[in-house]
Amino acid sequence: MSKSEVSKSLRRHRLSVAIAMLPVSLLAIGSAPVLAQEQADAPVQLPGINVTADWLGPPTEESERTYTGARTVVEEEQLQATGALNLDDALRPVPGLTVLDETGTGILPNIGVRGLNPLRSERLQILLDGYPIAIGPYSNVGVSLFPVTLPSLEVVDIVRGGASVHYGPNNVGGVVNFVTKPIPAETSQTLRERVTIAEETGNVFTDTYYRVGGRATDKLDLQFQANVQRGDGFRDHSDTEVDNLILDARYYLNDQHELATQLQYYRVEAELPGALTPQAYEQDRSQSQRPHDGYEADMSRATFTWTYTPVDNVEFQWRNFVHDADRTFFFGQNLSGTGHWADPGLDSTHVADSPRLFTVLGTEPRLAIRHGRHDITLGARFVSEDVEFDVNRLEFSSGNRSVARDWHLDTRAMAFYISDTVSFLDDRLTVTPGLRYEDVDMDFRDNLTGNTEENNADELLPGLTVGYQASDDLFVFANSQRSLVPVQIAQTTREGAVANETSWNHELGARLQVTPDLLSSATLFRIDYEDQIQFNRSTSRFENLGETRHQGVELTNRWNLNSQWELGLGYTFLDTEQLTGDNEGNELPNAPTHKVSADAVYSYQAWDASLNWVYVSSSYSDADNTEEETSNGSAGELPDYHLVTTRVGRDFAIGGDRVLNLGLAVNNLLDEDYYFRGVDVSPVGRVPQPGRSFILEAQLDF
Repeated sequence: MSKSEVSKSLRRHRLSVAIAMLPVSLLAIGSAPVLAQEQADAPVQLPGINVTADWLGPPTEESERTYTGARTVVEEEQLQATGALNLDDALRPVPGLTVLDETGTGILPNIGVRGLNPLRSERLQILLDGYPIAIGPYSNVGVSLFPVTLPSLEVVDIVRGGASVHYGPNNVGGVVNFVTKPIPAETSQTLRERVTIAEETGNVFTDTYYRVGGRATDKLDLQFQANVQRGDGFRDHSDTEVDNLILDARYYLNDQHELATQLQYYRVEAELPGALTPQAYEQDRSQSQRPHDGYEADMSRATFTWTYTPVDNVEFQWRNFVHDADRTFFFGQNLSGTGHWADPGLDSTHVADSPRLFTVLGTEPRLAIRHGRHDITLGARFVSEDVEFDVNRLEFSSGNRSVARDWHLDTRAMAFYISDTVSFLDDRLTVTPGLRYEDVDMDFRDNLTGNTEENNADELLPGLTVGYQASDDLFVFANSQRSLVPVQIAQTTREGAVANETSWNHELGARLQVTPDLLSSATLFRIDYEDQIQFNRSTSRFENLGETRHQGVELTNRWNLNSQWELGLGYTFLDTEQLTGDNEGNELPNAPTHKVSADAVYSYQAWDASLNWVYVSSSYSDADNTEEETSNGSAGELPDYHLVTTRVGRDFAIGGDRVLNLGLAVNNLLDEDYYFRGVDVSPVGRVPQPGRSFILEAQLDF
């Protein structure tokens, strides 16, 4: 076995131990749940926990094959070696996903699933190492602070169905778990430098990453990661600074007790170029008409997990997390009464800032028991959120500063869940009924007016998954589950009919090993949504679209031609419809009907190369399905587009265990010109997507 193979084997073993500490919450409720411990690839004896059910697969391509729902595992090679501009760009080829790039630097991702609103990724349960990253997991599910950077990741696990019972709320679009690099079995270091140059403007963005980790003592493992990003996106007014620091520790008390903790500090400060009027876009898409828009945020996170395995078939895990977050948007406003307040073609009369202070803590004990043909999971979670939600305005003409909004929100949420996976036919058939109960209490207070309001959600969320290994080559699955999104703090204080959102999600699919070298999968999906809430840019109000339907099919194929060539092909067909209300019969916004992805990977000795292509069809940008673009760009049809990215790299052995990888990539090779409509503090106009960029990479492992 070569040194690189040994290193990879050790990483996988350590990943299996780290993943075993992730919550059963993310574990699927079928035959192969999302996250768990993997058998070591190499005969390396390391202390670890004895996982209750070894049928749980880690986030690898192998366990993906027998998961009882639609699932895509994006491994390190796909994340780091495809020429992706940033993390959300790396996820763009995944079936069913819609990705909108707001900044070009990855600090504010917009990811949607199966026609659900991608803006602020608010219809996904997004996790970092199994813990929620939303600054308000119940009251503010939109990801307006994203403490994740690409170099620190080992795997991204995307589960689009089958995980609702163990994970909630806000899992209508599924669960995405970002798994950071595990602590290595032996002390090692990584130094990585990445430089992105935008062809259109010459702007430069640097990304520096360092990791050191290994065994400190016989019982203690430690790891430190630091990621520093500096520079500009592809547009004017896009200067960005990011610091991401992560410290991991794992302590083995004995064969039965294991403790793990992660401490993280994340900081970002950035100018936001915002949206452009159609006229300005045609003149120069790299310019900015929003000179006052900016963003500052920081988050301190801590997680602690105690795992106790008294016997082989019982595991108790107590998971705890806390984060303190402070994020502020700065944005220009035209309050003269002429046109929309965010029209990029109008001069601002005011500049506003919107600080949000979040203190969140959660605790989640869970118990997993294997008894005969039953795998039973019991769990409970308590989450507390304390939120300060302000808006201040500075008037340019007078210099007066005023408080426009001063809100406070307390949220207390309790959840209980249980599932039982029952195996039949020599474990080839698994049936998993499950039930989750959510009890959410939100107390809102307007400190300016003294008004108070209470919002409650009290829901039973059942689920059922079935998995059947019909033959050695064919695996079939089906699942049905109910999901909840509680009323959000921003919705409760605006005019318009809002409500707790619920949906039923259904999937039927199969994975077939057509030949030893060709794996194909197909998934039929349907989402029946009640009370879907969306923000109307034109009126600055949240609207209840009522009942909506999302349905379609996702197809994937992976073909290993030989030891050098690997090909991939995927297709998503999406059909969305508003079933009630004024827009009955219309499609949902930002829901393209067709998406095609293809890639080719070539490896020869120390060389590797890849070519990726994604096609996305046109879609509407509003619930009214406006086709002709408005004068300020607030609505209108969104264009279809093709994206081609390529990368070539080579490993150099430079003595001892040191390996240097050098890479050159071109993102958006064809310099495709496309855009989406505004978001958040710049909701009106066209938001240009990145043009052609050149990426230089160097990584040293030692």
